[in-house]
Amino acid sequence: QDHHFGVEILDAKTKDKLCFLDKVEPNATIGEIKSMFHKSHPQFYPARQSIRLDPKGKSLKDEDVLQHLPVGTTATFYFRDLGAQISWVTVFLTEYTGPLVIYLLFYFRVPFIYAPKYDFTTSKHWVVHLACMCHSFHYVKRLLETLFVHRFSHGTMPLRNIFKNCSYYWGFAAWMAYYINHPLYTPPSEFTNIQFILVTLEFFNFCQIGNLSIHIALRNLRPPGSKTRKIPYPTKNPFTWIFVLVSCPNYTYELGSWLGFTLMTQCLPVAFFTLVGFIQMTVWAKGKHRSYLKEFRDYPPLRSPILPFVL
Repeated sequence: QDHHFGVEILDAKTKDKLCFLDKVEPNATIGEIKSMFHKSHPQFYPARQSIRLDPKGKSLKDEDVLQHLPVGTTATFYFRDLGAQISWVTVFLTEYTGPLVIYLLFYFRVPFIYAPKYDFTTSKHWVVHLACMCHSFHYVKRLLETLFVHRFSHGTMPLRNIFKNCSYYWGFAAWMAYYINHPLYTPPSEFTNIQFILVTLEFFNFCQIGNLSIHIALRNLRPPGSKTRKIPYPTKNPFTWIFVLVSCPNYTYELGSWLGFTLMTQCLPVAFFTLVGFIQMTVWAKGKHRSYLKEFRDYPPLRSPILPFVL
């Protein structure tokens, strides 16, 4: 089994021959072949490349080994350019720094947002200051999780995604902050009782701790550098016990946080952000739940994607 392979790489669309790799080791991986292809085509770094056996087929994984693929001694692969890529970490840091900074610009009422007489004034409603602390805490938490907690199974995503994602997070942050920090903002009078607002704050904080707990539990499920997937189960941390009933409790807690924030601020744009986020997270949760069911025959039957027994 020590014969070498010849590897030819064709353009998936035009079928033009792009390169021929001579004397490739049988135990070479697709990842290594991508690196070799990159040497002859410097503009296509490995993350941009999709290598497949069939022009219209599925992309091969980086860890696939040449001699285990259904190819002869001369292997023909098809190449597709995935377009400019950007790392997930960069995307998340950009996505989450925006809302943090944008919200604070409105909170401090920097010039050119409200009428000049309000420049750098502060609100007389304590809820407004509380809301700023909660919003800032949320995004600082997300930034720290991106840096120290999350493990990304896919290293990169298409560059165009960053514009879509940023306009979503940044736009909503500006819209919410404009109204909450507006000089004319008044919390509805029957809700200004301290009791109610403190309950919404406690609920928000509870859900934030829950969300972090789930992220840590999911991180501990995946050893560094591996792509193995396991069923997440409750741990000693009581915040993870919701895994008994829900496949994606990180989304359940995230929804809870924004629900708390909506009740705290009594602000329509916040309610709308919560609703849109809930719809998007439900789509993600259902997809994750489906892939769990497909991958694991012994998947706990009691679990729902995002809301226990409901959804």
